[in-house]
Amino acid sequence: MNPGAPKIVPKPKALNCPSCGSAIELRAMGAAAAVVCSYCSVTLDATNPQLVILQRFQAQMTVQPLIPLGSRGKLFGAVWEVIGFQQRGIDVEGTNYFWREYVLFNPYKGFRYISEYDNHWSFVTPIPSLPVPGVNNYNRPTMTFDGVIYDHFQTAQAYTWFVIGEFPWQVKVGEIVTAADYVAAPKMLSSETTENEVNWSRGEYIDGKEIWAAFQLPGAPPPAVGVYSIQPAPVEVQKGRPWKLFFIFAALLFGMMTFFSMRALDETVMEQTYTFQPLATGEKSFVTKPFQLKGNSANLRVEVMGQLDNSWAFFGMALINEDTGQAYDFGRQISSYHGVDEGESWSEDDKLDAAILPSIPGGKYYLRIEPETEPVPAGASPLAVKPITYTVRLIRDVPFYFRYFLGMFLLLLPLPFMGRKRGNFEQTRWTESDYGVPPNSIAWQANSASGDDDE
Repeated sequence: MNPGAPKIVPKPKALNCPSCGSAIELRAMGAAAAVVCSYCSVTLDATNPQLVILQRFQAQMTVQPLIPLGSRGKLFGAVWEVIGFQQRGIDVEGTNYFWREYVLFNPYKGFRYISEYDNHWSFVTPIPSLPVPGVNNYNRPTMTFDGVIYDHFQTAQAYTWFVIGEFPWQVKVGEIVTAADYVAAPKMLSSETTENEVNWSRGEYIDGKEIWAAFQLPGAPPPAVGVYSIQPAPVEVQKGRPWKLFFIFAALLFGMMTFFSMRALDETVMEQTYTFQPLATGEKSFVTKPFQLKGNSANLRVEVMGQLDNSWAFFGMALINEDTGQAYDFGRQISSYHGVDEGESWSEDDKLDAAILPSIPGGKYYLRIEPETEPVPAGASPLAVKPITYTVRLIRDVPFYFRYFLGMFLLLLPLPFMGRKRGNFEQTRWTESDYGVPPNSIAWQANSASGDDDE
């Protein structure tokens, strides 16, 4: 081939309609079996050079394709030209439901189709091999293709109501086929059965915005209505996605917890044991020796542990900065009780209590402690009132796990609601099916079993 030669671009073949004389362009270059005149709706035999009339049809309505014939666009890695359009429908209890199909042609890949129902779109590809029939665990028909199981959605008589353009078969208005759909969202297997043959195809849901972008259509696609049979579930409720997100964020929380725990000093800066005599007179409060808190702001855990016998003790405390005089006031209480009730021993011990003081700046501090306990009865013998021994321990920059467990709990909270939302979405998807409920519905299994018993 001479690289300097001009590139030859195939052009549509122009002919005239034998019925109305209007110009007809054959875009499929001999691959089409029928062409419908856009002006008089006559169906012509595209395989005959004389364009023999196959059917005369006086259109009672005009359906305007949203994608004009002759439009070209790139979808799924290939450039397609729209060469045909038809409106089809089914009758369900006296109500007509219509959908529209566009015939696409690529000289190297052949024919494909775009189907649209209530502004939901799907890209349809004929499949060369037959799927494998089966039955799911709930006694409903299935088809398996390429390892994917498709659940039966609906079977109905489909009518052709309106056609224009070229088709790879001899299409006729009024043509009737038995159409069966099997769903594995976002894909669908469909069969069309006539007296002579069965044709299978696989459709894949595609957003209307992709259609508009591919064919460079003006404006925006009309908004989709309702839930379509193969419409993907919203991202936030797709199967397994809520749990996947939970585990991702839980792993992040665990990583943060591990990182900050390893960086924590967890250093004991003071530990001292004291004795409190309830009968002692004079000032009960005292201050500890000064101690140093290292580093910048960090938490401080203050623990009080005591040996008690059927009594309680409260400790009013204040952490005081020796240089600035800033004080952090708090209190802790410990107790221990035991006894015998109706021959059974019991005990309640809270001999350890702790407080976490957050964001304490580094510096030199001391602790003021004021202990108190239940009042001593008047005239009580000093020998009967035991002193209270207790230990105060201060730990600087301790790991704090509560916030992470709280985070885990908050991550778990929306999961039940998201599961319910997914269930509602699937219920809506299957409402217009032959069953009215999803394929894994216990209600369908019960009804099916009841029907078998009736027989």
